[in-house]
Amino acid sequence: MTTITLNDRISQKTAVAAGIFDGFHCGHGLVIREACNYGLIPAVFTFRSESVKFKHGKPFEYIYTNSQKLHCFEKAGVEYVLSPDFDEIKDMTGEEFAEKVLCGSMNAGTVVCGDNFRFGKNASCSVDELKVFGEKYGFSVEAVKLRENDFSSEKFRTMLKNGELSEKSPYILYGEVVHGKQIGRTINFPTLNQNYADGQLVPKYGVYFTRTRVDGTLYNSITNVGIKPTIVGKRTPLAETHILDFSGDLYGRNIEVEFCKFIRPEMKFPSVDELRKQISEDIAAVRSFM
Repeated sequence: MTTITLNDRISQKTAVAAGIFDGFHCGHGLVIREACNYGLIPAVFTFRSESVKFKHGKPFEYIYTNSQKLHCFEKAGVEYVLSPDFDEIKDMTGEEFAEKVLCGSMNAGTVVCGDNFRFGKNASCSVDELKVFGEKYGFSVEAVKLRENDFSSEKFRTMLKNGELSEKSPYILYGEVVHGKQIGRTINFPTLNQNYADGQLVPKYGVYFTRTRVDGTLYNSITNVGIKPTIVGKRTPLAETHILDFSGDLYGRNIEVEFCKFIRPEMKFPSVDELRKQISEDIAAVRSFM
């Protein structure tokens, strides 16, 4: 997959899936699949996740980092992605966006979007205006109808904050394994640490049954999301994953952790021994789910 800038131009005609694609849920999947199956080169226009500060007048907590979104696009079969900072686009009129970005940089033969897609300065334009601009600048528009009860990013955020998970729209944490204080090793439960970025939504603090993909193999695992209140010191939220029946050094590598079931809230224990005992019970619970 190739990432381009606003100064580039794709040489072949493309089917452009357009949207923020925050969280890459099942509604987004419909739009991406339509673009990938259209018969032109599949491409995506989106914004760099970290650059979107507000949406609908409220502070925006993005679900996936930009690198996570790019990973999802590549797995889906997308060949080109344009993901500029929001500030580079926000003052364009709808027509300027259609002419310079969709027709210009992306060489769109068709644009695929949800039927609620908005664009242009202050989100002033809808799919109706997009179709008018498409006729003028040489691309068709495919608006995917998203039923009222279909998944939405707002619904996804609410579920994750409540520790609720969906089989239709799995929550997958993709990112680099970073070094921690290696406390897990001292209690016989080594973990793989993944940090959350500033501004990124963090799911409900607690312990989850997860599955972790390493080199194409899926392992059962257990993941704690939170701030490790039993351990003394101030820290930022992270995900710590212990892979069952696995040994190996994964530091510096990107891994996928798919969240399957919420087990219990994060707790502060009176001692590390009590923590160790609880982790053993959590792993026993995970094995029962397996």
